[in-house]
Amino acid sequence: MHPQDFAKALRQQMTDAEQLLWRHLRGHRLKGHKFRRQQPLGPYVVDFVHFGARLIVEADGGQHNASAHDAVRDAWLRRQGFAVLRFWNNDILRQTDSVLQAIWLALEVEPPLSPTPLPQGERGKLR
Repeated sequence: MHPQDFAKALRQQMTDAEQLLWRHLRGHRLKGHKFRRQQPLGPYVVDFVHFGARLIVEADGGQHNASAHDAVRDAWLRRQGFAVLRFWNNDILRQTDSVLQAIWLALEVEPPLSPTPLPQGERGKLR
């Protein structure tokens, strides 16, 4: 399935936690910051992204517990210059204000350089 089509399907099937978080993040509702939901980035689709702050917010259910795939995915996203925040669905549903506060604090931090430069040995030779 094409990443755009997959993202569209995910937008139509959001979990309760994703829907609740989206109500707070959409339309510049979090102190004027613009987020996008279910956004394709490279080979992945992220739950929420703020491109200006290079911040990704993920809402995780039990299937994400100690997920090796998530670790690889997060490492790739960080190499692209994004910070990744992960919240359990339970926390989003029961401690919404705390989750929003954590997101707000992350937005206040300087965004990482984008993207992370390759290590010296992996750079192309200068002519």
